[in-house]
Amino acid sequence: MTFSPEALPVARQPVLSWASAACVGALILVPVWMLIGNPAVLRGHPLLPGLLVTAAFVGALWGVLLWRRRGALRKRSALRAIGAWGGRVLVLALVAMLVWLNPFAYQVGDAPEAWVAGDVAESLTAITMTPAGEPATKGLIFYPGARVETRAYADILRPAADAGILVVILKTPLNLSLLDGSQARGVMDDHPEISTWTVGGHSLGGVSASSFALANQDVDGLLLYASYPLDSMHDRSGLQVLSVSGSEDGLGTPAKIDASRELLPLDASFVEIQGGNHAFFGSYGAQPGDGNPTVDRAVAQGQIAEATVSFLMQLKGG
Repeated sequence: MTFSPEALPVARQPVLSWASAACVGALILVPVWMLIGNPAVLRGHPLLPGLLVTAAFVGALWGVLLWRRRGALRKRSALRAIGAWGGRVLVLALVAMLVWLNPFAYQVGDAPEAWVAGDVAESLTAITMTPAGEPATKGLIFYPGARVETRAYADILRPAADAGILVVILKTPLNLSLLDGSQARGVMDDHPEISTWTVGGHSLGGVSASSFALANQDVDGLLLYASYPLDSMHDRSGLQVLSVSGSEDGLGTPAKIDASRELLPLDASFVEIQGGNHAFFGSYGAQPGDGNPTVDRAVAQGQIAEATVSFLMQLKGG
């Protein structure tokens, strides 16, 4: 006996179903909510706003089609009905992914907002802090943590710029650095005057920075904030490494940082901020899953900035 889709039972249903209406609403309302409710969306890499606008457009188009065919009845086999429900589930899953991508926005601390200073330039893909005075010969390219707005790291990295380091904080696609781990290369090519380069990153950003440093011999330093590499870097000759972590970090836990010693060069330096947690490495508020800090944020960030500047200033090119 041969199976035929036409042999399946046929159902008649209104075109404008509650499930389709829910999908249309989600496709329109979620992007509007993110674009209007979170300023970090429009201030970040253009890929996320582009996806949100596209989703809202698709939702509006779908809504128009449903409205024009409202009240109509059509024959639909069980097989086609299952496919339609599968499509709706997929749409809602994609909308849920967009919600998850909603970034942690920069929260202004006690200090003036570093990114608005006169020597700061903001583009679609980076924030650049150029030191005053003599032209810089050392540079830091920084990958933000997953779903964290780029501006959140300007305050903590401002002292490095004040010390004469060119600081470039990347705006990564969808705020996920792994989507373009080689983004630092474009910055290096744009600044041939820099002879000593350090790449760094927070959390997932540190993973990307580690991979980039491992693959590029012209990188002299690696700065890790609550992060660690995925692969061994013992054979990466000449690379100088500083790992800064927090004793109360619930994500990049002390145990994980200690385990990373086996992957980093033997002369890597480690600094643990007593009482600091994962979210203290930026200015974006609390983060789910993080530990409870036992020190003031400003105190911890001052220590992080001091360790960073000390490392960058003593760094020598290969």
